[in-house]
Amino acid sequence: MASGTELTPTSYIDHHLTYLTTQVSEGSFWVLHVDTLITSLILGVISFGFIWLIVRKATPGVPSKSQAFVELAVEFIDNEVKNTFHGNRHVLVAPLALTVFIWVLMMNAMDILPIDIMAWITENVFGLHNWKIVPTTDVNTTFALALSIWFLMIFFNLKVKGFGGWMHELFCTPFGKNPLLWILNLLFNFIEYVSKPLSHSLRLFGNIYAGEIIFLLLGMWAATGVSGTIFGSILGAGWAIFHILIVTLQAFIFMMLTVVYISMAHESH
Repeated sequence: MASGTELTPTSYIDHHLTYLTTQVSEGSFWVLHVDTLITSLILGVISFGFIWLIVRKATPGVPSKSQAFVELAVEFIDNEVKNTFHGNRHVLVAPLALTVFIWVLMMNAMDILPIDIMAWITENVFGLHNWKIVPTTDVNTTFALALSIWFLMIFFNLKVKGFGGWMHELFCTPFGKNPLLWILNLLFNFIEYVSKPLSHSLRLFGNIYAGEIIFLLLGMWAATGVSGTIFGSILGAGWAIFHILIVTLQAFIFMMLTVVYISMAHESH
């Protein structure tokens, strides 16, 4: 923060939760969060570049530690998809699940890094002010991911059931085919279709954003004095350990919901 600016809880949190943006056209819709986009891209290149290099060098027989790690991750995701999706999962669904899990996990894991240290590095080393390093604390990221899955769900509904079959499902399920129930069925399905991307995105955003707020509050407590430093550091370390479970669990939940939604699109009612 600028020298001479009074540090208050609000100003401290606002400073760490401010995005680096650029305006590409008129209107608030055309504001791009540059830090979110670039950080997400870098994490994707690093994580999937690592997997690509390991797979490219994979050999039969006794695998290396890195190859064994990648094989365990792929086998774990494949088994989870197999238990939910009953079809040819290897064409798209299993690779999509692996992509979603690894990418979301990497974005969530950035929340484990010390906030003030990362802010100091981005500002003093790279000259970037207000650079947020946790993409999933930006609701635009989680909503974009959820919408992508939502559009895939619509695509598979049309591909598997056809336009007529999908319309029949919208108007005739779950309460029956009676024309008097068509409006009720459509309203019920409309609410379901709207709620899926909202719950899918806000669940991930809310958990990671709340975790970052807690880290910020503990960091502020650690700056209040000796006792604050001691207790803030102890609680911060404890929360960091617990938060590892949260970031992993939220990536897993996001991935499983993705598989469930696509699996539902393949099923006929």
